[in-house]
Amino acid sequence: MSTIKQTLDELMTADGAVCTAIVDSTSGMILGSAGSGVDIEVAAAGNTEVFRSKMKTMRALGLNDTIDDMLITLGKQYHIIRPSASKEGVFIYFVLDKSKSNLAMARRKVQDADKGLDF
Repeated sequence: MSTIKQTLDELMTADGAVCTAIVDSTSGMILGSAGSGVDIEVAAAGNTEVFRSKMKTMRALGLNDTIDDMLITLGKQYHIIRPSASKEGVFIYFVLDKSKSNLAMARRKVQDADKGLDF
C-alpha cells in the first residue's frame, strides 16, 4: 500500500506527466498534489464540479454502474479523473502533455496507483 505522496510521486513518473492531485469531492480540497504547469487549486475545484455533475446525471438516469475514469482531451493535454475505489468521494486527477504521453499507459498507471493507495 502507498501513501498519498508515494502515489503522486509514482504517477509523476509517467511519460508526459504534468501534474496530479488527489481530491476530496465533498469539499473540493486537495489531499495532496505533485507537479506544476496547471493551477491545481482551481483545477481541483473545477473538476470537483465535473465529478459531482456526472454522479448526479448517472443517478438521474438510474444507471446502476460505476465510473472507471473520465477523460478530457484538450488540444495539448489529457486530463484524467478517476474516482478512488478505496475511498468514496475521493478522486485522482492527472494531467499529461498529449504530445509526450501514451494515453493507454497513463490510464493504466492511474488504475494501478488507485489500487495501491492507502488512506
